[in-house]
Amino acid sequence: MQPEQLLKLVLQELEDRKGQQITTLDVRDKTSFTDYMVVVTGTSGRHLQTLCDYVAEKAGENGVEPLGIEGGPGADWILLDLGDVIVHAMSAQAREHYQLEKLWAVSLPKDMEKQAG
Repeated sequence: MQPEQLLKLVLQELEDRKGQQITTLDVRDKTSFTDYMVVVTGTSGRHLQTLCDYVAEKAGENGVEPLGIEGGPGADWILLDLGDVIVHAMSAQAREHYQLEKLWAVSLPKDMEKQAG
């Protein structure tokens, strides 16, 4: 399955399961370990777990087995690694605290870009 197809599947499943504030981060130019990160807010620890369980099940039905799941019942952040797409299911408090969107949006200063390139 192509990364874009997997992303579409993940986004649809999160929407169907009432995930909130779903944000897609295209990190293809920032890292080599994944293409997309999806950040979603859940209403409770159980909701976070359910979101990840259903996404993992739907991906498996389409031939993509999760590489790993970190976090679990009662966690305020669950990470689901599907290879080309990583899902970060977070409580509102954890999302505000860690600000992943801001972290991955940071660009290198101009002088650092020249050294990296």
